[in-house]
Amino acid sequence: MAERLALYGFNNLTKSLSFNIYDICITETEEERRQYIEYIDETYNSKRLTEILVQVTSNIGANVLNISKQDYEPQGASVTILISEEPIAKDFVDESCNCGELGHCGETIVAHLDKSHITVHSYPESHPEKGVSTFRVDIDVSTCGQISPLKSLDYLIGSFDSDIITIDFRVRGFTRLANGKKVFIDDDFDTIQDYINVDTIERYNCIDVNVYQENIFHSKMMLKELNLDDYLFGKEKSSLSIEKQNELLKILEREMKEIYYGKNIYE
Repeated sequence: MAERLALYGFNNLTKSLSFNIYDICITETEEERRQYIEYIDETYNSKRLTEILVQVTSNIGANVLNISKQDYEPQGASVTILISEEPIAKDFVDESCNCGELGHCGETIVAHLDKSHITVHSYPESHPEKGVSTFRVDIDVSTCGQISPLKSLDYLIGSFDSDIITIDFRVRGFTRLANGKKVFIDDDFDTIQDYINVDTIERYNCIDVNVYQENIFHSKMMLKELNLDDYLFGKEKSSLSIEKQNELLKILEREMKEIYYGKNIYE
């Protein structure tokens, strides 16, 4: 709805966004797999993920109350942020919260939002017989009030090397207008893709599955054009024969399709 709702009390709608990306890389040797995992852990460590989530919080017009982050061994990282729709006076912020100021804290920090939260978990993965490594990031943004997590989609897509993207959005509960009428969704859109830049959409094959009567929206996106150089680790396409290039592209395309369609594809 374009106009701000005239509400009776607080907007009680809960809007939940689940955003998942997959980055895929050709890693045929143990050394390539090791280097790829090291690259991912360095590029998307908990500090970098925290910076991304803090920016998401700003993009949707929310305020950070508390941040918790952790890097794991041998790989992966997690961040949780508690947020609020409106700024909260320091006297009312729980003393366990750090309000996003990480400098005085130790290696592990906890962050909180008022009725809302953002979390991210990363999952690097590889298999010696497949010849590929994958990096999955799961981000969940749950808000209550006027703010909407959908406003963060373009930024999130651009923050990662997103070969495959799956997005789920659901609105729960209801809020009341001043006249007592219930409102079960406070935004007017047909698809999650309405919130994604057109230039971005054109780069991907997209599938929508929506259950409008339940306010459930789902979109999947897979990159259309593959440049093999973008997926090699430790070597360049020009150093490979045409036959080898085609073999690796076939492996890459199969891996992407299996993830995109959620099933194994056998030759």
